[in-house]
Amino acid sequence: MLHLPVLRRGQPYRSLTVSRTLDFRTKEPFVEISQANSGLIRRDLLDQETAWRTLQGFRTEELIAMSKRAAGHYLNDTLPLGDDAQTPEDYVRQISATTGLPHVMVRRNMMKIYGVMAEIDSVLSGLTRGMDMRILDDGFGMAGGHAVSFYPRGFSLGVVLPSNSPGVHSLWIPAIAMKIPLVLKPGSSEPWSPYRVIQAFIKAGCPPEVFGCYPTDHGGSNTVLQACGRCMLFGDVGAVKAWRTDPRIELHGPGYSKVVLGEDCVDDYEKYLDVMAASIGENSGRSCINASGIWVPRRGREIAEALSERLAKIAPKSADDPTAQIAPFANAQVAQRLNNIIDAGLYEAGAEDVTKRHRGAGRLAEFDGGTYLLPTIVRCDSPEHTLANREFLFPFASVVEVPQAHIAEAIGPSLVVTAITADEKLKASLLTSHDVGRLNVGPIPTMKIGWDQPHEGNLFEHLYARRAFQQSA
Repeated sequence: MLHLPVLRRGQPYRSLTVSRTLDFRTKEPFVEISQANSGLIRRDLLDQETAWRTLQGFRTEELIAMSKRAAGHYLNDTLPLGDDAQTPEDYVRQISATTGLPHVMVRRNMMKIYGVMAEIDSVLSGLTRGMDMRILDDGFGMAGGHAVSFYPRGFSLGVVLPSNSPGVHSLWIPAIAMKIPLVLKPGSSEPWSPYRVIQAFIKAGCPPEVFGCYPTDHGGSNTVLQACGRCMLFGDVGAVKAWRTDPRIELHGPGYSKVVLGEDCVDDYEKYLDVMAASIGENSGRSCINASGIWVPRRGREIAEALSERLAKIAPKSADDPTAQIAPFANAQVAQRLNNIIDAGLYEAGAEDVTKRHRGAGRLAEFDGGTYLLPTIVRCDSPEHTLANREFLFPFASVVEVPQAHIAEAIGPSLVVTAITADEKLKASLLTSHDVGRLNVGPIPTMKIGWDQPHEGNLFEHLYARRAFQQSA
């Protein structure tokens, strides 16, 4: 059986305590993962400054070049995996076996991770608003005609990662080019990507000691969050709630992303069905930037019917089928629990599972050893309904009617909003909303990301603070 070690300052460490992750189809143990306890993590993190100083010995242009080389290694090379080796095809099959993602979706996520490393110049330009990165090397410089200087808010970035989709790992990768070491707690079902990215960076010439990777339990995750100067936390509502008041931690919970159609475009909704369906269904609905709501001033019933008819055609397929569009749940109990939550919401007046009329089967389905939740469109009569603003890890969206003048206020916190409108008042209300994290104006799927735009939060501003700086002539 494969064994994944803890990485302590980049060096493999086999623990006496292990966890075993199953192949979701066969239910047989697939990989054995060494576990780091809280004491080991705390001991390793007593000295974070040494690794930080190691990265300070490199110019940012060198680290950018490493990132670009690492992109090729990650995508194409055979890399170490504990005592074994991992080809790119091994990586695809391993992620699929433990997360349920079909191979075609894993490869798309690979390209997302590859892209952030290969396009690191554009990523850093977006995060720093075009700042000359040599300012980090020299400690100060000129930006926008003014002298500027930045200092790190901490000596490392601790990241508690999820298991839902590999693409999320693109968010922490730029930290290396910004001279900040990484302390990663991988998801139990998706440890593969952190290990592979780290090995790609090491092969590209990055010092191993700037990486820590600690598979661990809930207590160990808390230790990472407590000990690191700056952190990212990915999780559900309950997981992120406990840390909401800690400014050191950038929280990545449910996205509640949405597509909004204005009065000027809603009558032409058929033109935008492709955008809405892609926003809901791509990556099997597992991303926080998948749309979980379609908000319109009217014609909600017709839009729900049209989307349901289209999405109901999506059916489970084998993991290696290149046309697969939906992924099973690695844990069947999670699928059953989510199905029960949706059904409970439908018992309340004012909501209808429109897809039910089109798919000819129940929402919960079994295929080839996997448990699926089939695409679901729910039409809600009111934005106050239980299901009007919910997010689930499969292609699910509510269609909600709200008068256009109230849409910006009614949609609530939304990671991404695609606003299909030319109405200046609607655009202005969304532009000034503190609830909208990223705004796409026009028929742009919520899933479409530009390398020059921060995806969620701003990693540079999270890792660095600007100081007042003057220098005599």
